[in-house]
Amino acid sequence: MKNWILGGTGGASATSDLGLLVLRVVAGLSMALGHGIKKLPPPEAFVKGVTGMGMPSFMAWGATVAEFGGGLLLVIGLFTRPAAFLWIVTMSVALLGVHAKDPFARQELALLYLSMGILFLLAGPGRFAVDRLIRK
Repeated sequence: MKNWILGGTGGASATSDLGLLVLRVVAGLSMALGHGIKKLPPPEAFVKGVTGMGMPSFMAWGATVAEFGGGLLLVIGLFTRPAAFLWIVTMSVALLGVHAKDPFARQELALLYLSMGILFLLAGPGRFAVDRLIRK
C-alpha cells in the first residue's frame, strides 16, 4: 500500500521519469493556478452549479481542494496517486456532468486533465518526486 500511495519504483528510465516530472509540474501548476485558485473560496455561482447537479454544497470545496491542493501536490510529487485520483473524480464530473452536452471544444480541457490524472494514477510520480524520498 505504501508503495502505491508513495509512487512505486519509478518509470523505465531516468528520461521517462524526467518526462513525468515536466508533465507533473506543468499540469499541476496549470490546474492549481489556472483553475483551483479561482475557486478559493468557492464562489456562490460555483456552489449553485454543484448543488444544481444534485450534489451537496460541500462538494464545491472538494473540487476546489482537488484542483488547487491536488495540483500543488502533483507539482512536488507528494501523494501523487491520491491527488491524481481526486483529479479523476473531479474531471469526470466536469466532463460527464457539467460539459456533457457541450461541443467537444468545451469538453477537451476536462478530458485532457482526466487523461493526465489517469496517467499519474497508473504511472506514479517517477523518481524525481518527494514521494520517492519519503518511501526510502
